[in-house]
Amino acid sequence: MAPAADDSATAATPADIPSLDRLLNLAAVGTLIERHGRTFVTATLRSLLDAHRSTAKAGNLPRDALAPQAIATALADRLAFAVRTRLRALFNLTGTVLHTNLGRAVLPEEAVQAVTRALTAPANLEFDLAAGRRGDRDSLVEGLICELTGAEAATVVNNNAAALLLLLTTLAHRREVIVSRGELIEIGDSFRLPELMRSAGVRLVEVGTTNRTYAKDYAGAVGARTALLLQVHASNYAIRGFTHSASATELAALARTHALPFAVDLGSGSLVDLARYGLPKEPTVREAIEAGADLVTFSGDKLLGGPQAGIIAGRADLVRRLKRHPLKRALRVGKLTLAALEAVLALYRAPEFLPERLTTLRLLTRPAAAIEAQAWRVLPFVQAALGDAFTVAVAPMASQIGSGAQPVATLASCGLAIRAARRGARIESVESALRGLPRPVLGRIADKALWLDLRCLEKHDEAAFCAAWDGLRP
Repeated sequence: MAPAADDSATAATPADIPSLDRLLNLAAVGTLIERHGRTFVTATLRSLLDAHRSTAKAGNLPRDALAPQAIATALADRLAFAVRTRLRALFNLTGTVLHTNLGRAVLPEEAVQAVTRALTAPANLEFDLAAGRRGDRDSLVEGLICELTGAEAATVVNNNAAALLLLLTTLAHRREVIVSRGELIEIGDSFRLPELMRSAGVRLVEVGTTNRTYAKDYAGAVGARTALLLQVHASNYAIRGFTHSASATELAALARTHALPFAVDLGSGSLVDLARYGLPKEPTVREAIEAGADLVTFSGDKLLGGPQAGIIAGRADLVRRLKRHPLKRALRVGKLTLAALEAVLALYRAPEFLPERLTTLRLLTRPAAAIEAQAWRVLPFVQAALGDAFTVAVAPMASQIGSGAQPVATLASCGLAIRAARRGARIESVESALRGLPRPVLGRIADKALWLDLRCLEKHDEAAFCAAWDGLRP
């Protein structure tokens, strides 16, 4: 019988670890210093050696791990991981187009170019070029917003929650705001409308029931301390069956009777009738204003297809009050947001071209047949990467708009369904490996399969997607 291998003979000891100075003089490490700088490389190398020392004390460090090339390779890997950006581009194959966790709307090329210009040169953010004096940054987009919505004036803050907070704080602090019980929304990350109102120092007055609220319910709640009437468009849920909601026209008339402002929180805030493009109907900002809303709040990065922003449009006198409030400065947006927003808003002047030019609308209107054809094109690359441990099949899927828009509506789509083909193969390992790629691929696991909805895989990204599978190690 052969003698047992002596593990202690192959394991390195702490004394075997070469010195930091000696390793810094290696040619391979010198190349890393030229790229990353001596300070960063030295700190990273010291951390690597400390890890080796701990492993050696436990008797688990192989001697070949201390070879110069092995250390240089391990150091290069550590440096590459450390400098990798935390905000990374990925492939959104979840089936949700406006995915809150993935940044919502993808900006069109016109917006990217506008942001680049704003990044690389000084700009007239708050300078009136015609008058030669300080200006108002909202003026960069206010005219476009008014043109597209019919509002008298507009202002922009950093998201729709901020828009509502500014509106409530300015117009209703220490007073009452009337809202239908069926509109007391909770959206992502446990954000609740009643809590926002409490933060604004506003007393919430609920009226009606969860499923039925009438204009008379609002009328019965109006009192001496009422500051405004608020209507909230449902987000992330839908109430069906025996339901009724007071119309914006009814509430606007009631508000006028009592000399109160009437505000509408539209959330997704579509600027065009999506039905003209074959999508589910969403209320538009113009419709709310024409119905009599004094102020309308909505998001920039949802159905509008622009950057994260909260937009308030409506009566000029009320907008002026919002702009004068100290909170407006804390919630204002910078030049990059305004540059992108202006470029996206400008696209709406030609609504007939929107399905081609506005990325969000282009993704939402992709025909299922085109997505299926793409699925057949990419299937061989995916199957080759996974081998015979998994099966890959083209399958029909149902996409959703996301970000609270049309929460129960789906869009016919197509993609790839990946399933384990033999014992021991785990679909979870594929999903995890895809998240670990240089450009991660995100799908969803359901019914013992990994579903990759290809609605958001545009043609110009198809080759990169196929190439990404070469590096997969499930």
